Amino acid sequence: MTEEHTNVDIPEGFIDNDYENPDLDRFLQEFQEREPQVAVIGDAYTREEAEKYQETIDDLAEEYPYRRFVVAPKCGEAFEALNPDTTTLGYANGKSEVQAEDLGPVKFRGWDVHILGGNPRDAYDAIQDLTQPTLDDREPANVVGYDWNGPLRMAYWEYWTPDGWKDNAEMTPRETARRSYEEIKDFLKEKGVWPEIEPVELYGEPVEEPDEFIWMDRGGDPISTQEELEEAYIGEYEERGKVAFQSEVEKKFTEYREGWRPV
Repeated sequence: MTEEHTNVDIPEGFIDNDYENPDLDRFLQEFQEREPQVAVIGDAYTREEAEKYQETIDDLAEEYPYRRFVVAPKCGEAFEALNPDTTTLGYANGKSEVQAEDLGPVKFRGWDVHILGGNPRDAYDAIQDLTQPTLDDREPANVVGYDWNGPLRMAYWEYWTPDGWKDNAEMTPRETARRSYEEIKDFLKEKGVWPEIEPVELYGEPVEEPDEFIWMDRGGDPISTQEELEEAYIGEYEERGKVAFQSEVEKKFTEYREGWRPV
């Protein structure tokens, strides 16, 4: 999103520390500015790193309750230093040098787990490893989240499908990424692991729609694309309901000229 997308309000629900170039101070500054619901604090390659991240989480949890803080253990000792009451384990499933499978999925059972990376098929396989019954009746993991930036990395060329990547033909990068996410949603819903409550139900629609898809300051010309709608200036008035303007200047002028009172 850019400053031109005046009619888009997307909650910043997730923030990840750069596992290839981690910087806890930089991350904490970003966290405090954005206040996401889910924060991947970092990868713990040693017990000492895990202890440092746990101390950070303990401090954050007091000031920012009802957030989910994630640490990806990269050694066996890290599990011992993390607190399951406040910390969600990151299940490394992407391209990092140490994968969760290297440590053994069994170590993640009994914890809240967020799957980090991997295409949806790989993520679904990981969910099975973490939750399916075992011969020794081990407690399953509670898989609470999954993220993957593949659709964004490939948005200029291809979109993901359960049958592999497909050429995006004439689609824009945004259309390509959207198609990937639609395919991912359908795939995970079919597998029965899509959440019952979606973010839109918690935060509302990201783009506000006027009562009529026309430009008030362009003589009633139609709003013809999603991109145009995302760059609109929406006003809601007792006299007219919700209307759309292409120009903020025209919006303010019309409000003044017509005496419209914003709701």
